[in-house]
Amino acid sequence: MSYQVIARKYRPQSFQDLVGQDHISQTLINALKADRFPHALLFSGTRGVGKTSSARVLAKTLICPNSQDFKPCNQCTACQDITNGSHMDVIEIDGASNNGVDSIRELRETVGYMPSSGKFKVYIIDEVHMLSTSAFNALLKTLEEPPAHVIFIMATTEAQKIPITILSRCQRFDFRRISTRLIQSHLEKICKAENVKFDQEALWTLARLADGSMRDSLSLLDQVINFTNAQVTLEKVTDVLGITDRNLLASTLKSLIDRDLSAIVQTIEKIFSSGYDPIVFCQNLLEEIRHLLFVKVSEKPTELLDLSDGEIQSLKQLSSNVSQEDVHLLFDMCLKGAQDLMRAQSPRIVLEMLLMRMAQAPRIEDIDSFVSGGQDKPITKPSGPTRVEHKPVDSKSAIAQALQATKASAVEVKKSHSTLSSSTLVSDVRVLTPDLGDSKRSDVGTPTSETSIVFNKDKSLSENWISFVERSKKIVPSVGALLEHSALSYLDGNRMVLSVPEKEKFFYEQLKDSKQALKVKDLVQKIWNLNVHLTVQTHVETEATTVSPQAVKIQQEKTSAQQTREQVENHPAIQNLQKTFKGKIHNIREL
Repeated sequence: MSYQVIARKYRPQSFQDLVGQDHISQTLINALKADRFPHALLFSGTRGVGKTSSARVLAKTLICPNSQDFKPCNQCTACQDITNGSHMDVIEIDGASNNGVDSIRELRETVGYMPSSGKFKVYIIDEVHMLSTSAFNALLKTLEEPPAHVIFIMATTEAQKIPITILSRCQRFDFRRISTRLIQSHLEKICKAENVKFDQEALWTLARLADGSMRDSLSLLDQVINFTNAQVTLEKVTDVLGITDRNLLASTLKSLIDRDLSAIVQTIEKIFSSGYDPIVFCQNLLEEIRHLLFVKVSEKPTELLDLSDGEIQSLKQLSSNVSQEDVHLLFDMCLKGAQDLMRAQSPRIVLEMLLMRMAQAPRIEDIDSFVSGGQDKPITKPSGPTRVEHKPVDSKSAIAQALQATKASAVEVKKSHSTLSSSTLVSDVRVLTPDLGDSKRSDVGTPTSETSIVFNKDKSLSENWISFVERSKKIVPSVGALLEHSALSYLDGNRMVLSVPEKEKFFYEQLKDSKQALKVKDLVQKIWNLNVHLTVQTHVETEATTVSPQAVKIQQEKTSAQQTREQVENHPAIQNLQKTFKGKIHNIREL
């Protein structure tokens, strides 16, 4: 049995037999049913996906006298002649060898003749992009106004080379690459029909090598059948085609994940004793690492990867022992090694060093998983040496628990700072009690509206001023924002003095403005129920008696951040990590 016999015997006999091109089959059938069939069609796509076969099927559908539901009988003389390429009304032209203008002129002369039998005359021009410019120009007029009985079907693998004037006069159909799963299924049907013994993994390998081409897969199958005497096994497929053994790739990946240096040494021996090309092996290993990552992150890897169910299951087991970051590290190292192999004078040495370096690579884990104790990512301990020469931390889970405790303590520090009174951060300022008489003194603490608060004489001026500013920001936000940069330095009787730091001249000028001052006095009347004479002055920022709410807030934040940093830096687990990795803490984000 040869490739020609397989191809002829199992080539598509109707649109229903086309593999992986349902979108084209359905479109053409619907056009035939609606009597809206175009006079010129362009079939484009990669090699071996069924372009020429579809053209012949379409020709048989149009010409076969026994066609039912647009499905040719494939038994009549017309169908047999079209299959053999001898039908008078189906003219096949090879554009690669008949690309001159003379061939197209001859075509134009014969277009006007009526078909010998049937209703249509079909011209199939294969590799139409090979026609010369003059040939395209000669074909242009015929395509634009062809006789009613003529159908042009053009096939090409490079549609971008066809002039736009030709493309605009055709209906274009793009043939897709056939999926590996569909090719494998089709090869399985052929093997069963021909009584060929096979392994599923062997057919998957042939389908992957075909790279979306059904014709290539049939050619490979024919080659393997001839070599193995109708017994297609993975081992024999690997031997006859000279490709990398999938089992060897899987074992290599497992050894890299386990950091098993001794197993990698044995793998290296197998690679070169089997005669594998180092560059090809490295590229295949890159693809296998990619498969591992997709299996780990995807819920439905079968939709993304052209792998058998057995291979996907094996990769799932491997992925449970490795983190995503670790897979990325292995991929980056392998990619760099593949680039080095391209330039290496001795690829074998480069591949040996690459695999051993990958087997000794350090573990990489994201910080979230590290802090959580790695419960969702069980990582096996590497058997080979690591890059850390100092005494490592006793247990990863212990460190994680310590970090959790540090995080909890830092949160407590933050909470405690949020409840601190401002009196702990600024000097206590004695309140100058206004001598306003009993009646007036009672008015100080008497609210006049829902927005008023009581002036607390037991607290310092700074504490009362902070409460006043917070309330004023809710009533008049613009004025409250200005007052936040000032401090209440004096309040006695009906005299009120506000101080603004010297360097904040903008806020000083704003508060000195008569309109703003009037707004401040109105706020004092509403909030504290006091009618005061307001004075605004500047002060040196270091004076303890003049601390603005903004300064208090900044001081609180600095103190909180400093105590949080001290909590983290003084924790034994953090100190142990710094000592082990000789690192420094550059930044501590807010927890």
